Amino acid sequence: MPNLPFLQLLTSTGGSWVIYLLFALSVLALAVIIERAVIIGRQFTYQSKILPSLADTFEESSPEALLKSLKPDTILYRVAHELVDNASKGNLSLERHFESRISLEKRYLEKRLVILGTLGNNAPFIGLLGTVLGVIRAFHDLGASAGQGPEVVMQGISEALVATAVGIMVALPCVAFYNFLQKRVKDTLIDADRFGKELIAVLESKKMSRRREDSHG
Repeated sequence: MPNLPFLQLLTSTGGSWVIYLLFALSVLALAVIIERAVIIGRQFTYQSKILPSLADTFEESSPEALLKSLKPDTILYRVAHELVDNASKGNLSLERHFESRISLEKRYLEKRLVILGTLGNNAPFIGLLGTVLGVIRAFHDLGASAGQGPEVVMQGISEALVATAVGIMVALPCVAFYNFLQKRVKDTLIDADRFGKELIAVLESKKMSRRREDSHG
C-alpha cells in the first residue's frame, strides 16, 4: 500500500464509520419521507375530494366564489388565484401564467425528493466502501498477526460485509418511497393541470359573453 498518511488512516479505521454514516443518512431519509408524504398527501387528498364537487358548479360560479370555496394553502387555490388575477390579459397570457404556476408547484412538491433519489442510488456503494475498507483492514490484521490462522481475517470480513447489508437496507425504502411520492406528485399535477385548463376555458367563455352583452347594449 502506498505510504500515504491519509490512506493509512482511512484503511486503519475499517468500515465501522461507514455504518454510522449510513445510520445518520437513514435518519435524514426518514425525515424527508415523513415531511414530503405529509405535504404531498395533503394536496393529493384535498384535490381528490374537492374536484368532483367543483365540476358541477364550475361554470355557474363566479371567480370570486370559486376562490372562496378553495383552501388558501392549496395548489388549486394558487392556480385559480393566478388565473383570476390575470383573466383580463388574454388567453395566451393566461396560458403562460398557468404554465409558470404549475412549474412552481412542481418544484414545491418535489422539494427534497432528490435526497431520496440520491440515497437510493448511492447508499449501496457507500456500504460497499465500508466493506472494502473492512476487508483491507482484515488482511492487514492477518499480516500483523502471523501464525494465528485464517480466523482473524474471516471475522474481519464478516464484520465488513455488514456495511454492504446496511447500505442496501437504507437504499430499498428510499427507492420505494421516491417512486411512490413521484407518482403522487405526477397525479397531483395532472389534476391541477386539468383544473387550470378548465378554469381558463370558463374565464374565456365569460369574457366572450360580456363582450357580446356590451356589443348588444
